[in-house]
Amino acid sequence: MNIHQFRIDHKNGIRLSDFQTSMQDRPSDETLTEELIPKSVDRLKELHWKLYAEAKKGVVVVLQALDAGGKDEAISYIFSNLNAQGLKTNAFQKPSDTEKKHDYLWRMHDLMPERGQVGILNRSYYEEVIAPRVHDLLGDEVIPDEENVWAVRYRQINDYEQYLKENGFEVIKFFFNVSKEVQRDRLLERLKDPKKNWEFSFSDVEERRHWDDYQAIFEDMLSNTSTSQAPWYILPADDDWYARYIVSTVMIDVLENINPQFPTFTEDEQEKIDEAIKELESE
Repeated sequence: MNIHQFRIDHKNGIRLSDFQTSMQDRPSDETLTEELIPKSVDRLKELHWKLYAEAKKGVVVVLQALDAGGKDEAISYIFSNLNAQGLKTNAFQKPSDTEKKHDYLWRMHDLMPERGQVGILNRSYYEEVIAPRVHDLLGDEVIPDEENVWAVRYRQINDYEQYLKENGFEVIKFFFNVSKEVQRDRLLERLKDPKKNWEFSFSDVEERRHWDDYQAIFEDMLSNTSTSQAPWYILPADDDWYARYIVSTVMIDVLENINPQFPTFTEDEQEKIDEAIKELESE
């Protein structure tokens, strides 16, 4: 699979209608679930252990989508297989009263992974350029340049991601491009299936009424924050299993480029190891 067909790292005008929400030439769900995904997860686990053991670099993974886009399932079926100690998962919530007293990126640093970790942001700081625009929520925020607030925030986010990159943290961003029809079907399934009722929120239907606004803002966001140092991948999210496979394949590519290695002993350490082995074996 050529993952670069899903990657955008330029700032040209992006139209979501140019990106498929479903791929006709994809592998079957059976092939994905029984062959491709298990194999890719095994490789991802191997690389993740090395990343954790080496503890030199980290990876920030941004997951953005509308409700029922597939973010949670990507975490469940892909990332939950990784070493828990090397994984940090956060669901982006509304800011607390304390957080509101600071700049909008202030609270992000506490959510970032350590070196050796993969940090999952289930929604992220990108919410600060999405929901406030749809619902006009800036309110009492102190905005130095309110007229150009969104252009300024795009530039600040790009700078923040560049800062993370320069300090040893790769930033990879996935946008789950789900169609309006499939989102409707998934929301109906949550309503009709008692086992999935807990996944439904009445706000899901309210937000769906703003579909066109969200699509326009997503396009603006992707156009202004797709960079070579922190690329977006636009996933065909109607194909849930294929989208998860793309996520796992991209993550493998990212970690292979980092090329983490298990630490090795120095000569002095090896001598101590040899002595410890002899001592234990002589017991």
